[in-house]
Amino acid sequence: MKTVRQLFEEGSSRLKAAGIENGRQEAGYLLEDLCGIDRIRLYTHPEETVDPEGERRFNEAIRRRLTREPLQYILGKAHFMGMVFHVSPAVLIPRQDTEVLVETALAHIKDKNADVLDMCTGSGCILLSLMALAGLRRGCGADISPEALEVAAGNQAALGIKGARWILSALFEKVTGKYDMILSNPPYIPRGEIDGLMPEVSRFEPRVALDGQEDGLAFYREIVKQAPLFLKPGGMLFFEIGCGQAADVTACMAGRGFEDIHTVRDLSGLDRVVYGRIPSFAEERTCLTD
Repeated sequence: MKTVRQLFEEGSSRLKAAGIENGRQEAGYLLEDLCGIDRIRLYTHPEETVDPEGERRFNEAIRRRLTREPLQYILGKAHFMGMVFHVSPAVLIPRQDTEVLVETALAHIKDKNADVLDMCTGSGCILLSLMALAGLRRGCGADISPEALEVAAGNQAALGIKGARWILSALFEKVTGKYDMILSNPPYIPRGEIDGLMPEVSRFEPRVALDGQEDGLAFYREIVKQAPLFLKPGGMLFFEIGCGQAADVTACMAGRGFEDIHTVRDLSGLDRVVYGRIPSFAEERTCLTD
């Protein structure tokens, strides 16, 4: 049997040799989650031996990581907005960038009875974080993937959040009702750029959640076109956007009658969220002609 130090150092070295950034940190996460050995124990009891089953799990996880499978899929979880969400290859991995979307929407929620729709919900991390942090009594998540909705429902149960419901729908196809707020982190990577992304993304994350068609803007156009039909007068639409898409998404929203359109930057100074409001008389002009 190997010692804690031996297992950690061997795993770290293998990850580093494969060019994986933060290899030592990732090896530490795997050691803690799969062998029950946290950082304190690693440094205070390095000569302890690891049981054979723990060693097997650790080495199998290192092998998977060397294929560039994301750490979050190996561990089956990701941290987002201070909460832990289950993830699988059926959903995008929640990222810190998307926290900007949640934080921006939170600043505009004044009523716990607000009706919120999360379009392209995936793991449900956006809707569930918003409901938990704002104390919302209800919310709806829609996605085209039944596997993704299973993950979202599982996260709802694990977090003990009541009032969320899930709709299997191609965008608004099966959605009913009117909402105070619609949020979306839609597929926005131009199709021709996906294969050039880091392998953790291009080879493992669900393409259906990445592919924004030819220019990356197809889903923004369709959501913006239909959203006024599902927003209450004065309701708001919030998008996460990709780098360089702020001007196009803003123009798209303005062309469909949205007002007070703003862009929010992330911690790196990149445009990350675009949001706007439908006029309070929106029902009289629901949707401009195509």
